[in-house]
Amino acid sequence: MKSIITISLLIVSNTFMTLAWYGHLKFSEWKWFNKLGFISIIFISWGIALFEYIFQVPANRIGFKGNGGPFSLVQLKVIQEVITLVVFVLFSLIMFKTETFRVNHFIGFVFLILAVYFMFKN
Repeated sequence: MKSIITISLLIVSNTFMTLAWYGHLKFSEWKWFNKLGFISIIFISWGIALFEYIFQVPANRIGFKGNGGPFSLVQLKVIQEVITLVVFVLFSLIMFKTETFRVNHFIGFVFLILAVYFMFKN
């Protein structure tokens, strides 16, 4: 159960992270957003990133073996990176219609899945 909670929190966290890091690139298409200065955009992204941490910190605390969770520190990091890339790909395909998913991207994901496999193998 802790693994499901951890992974769910990481997915939510990474959704906020992706919005904070890349959402402003899409939001710039809105007229009101173009009137904002660079500092305002930074603060908006920072405010969104706060929610990333609200979910990220509990995910790591719940999931970490040292706190009674199912994952080692390295395993948590690999899970985090895979979730980050999956969320980013979905975000870019949905929000940025000009982005394409190529064969080399697919091959890269296969290698990431292999990385996860080897990280969890005893």
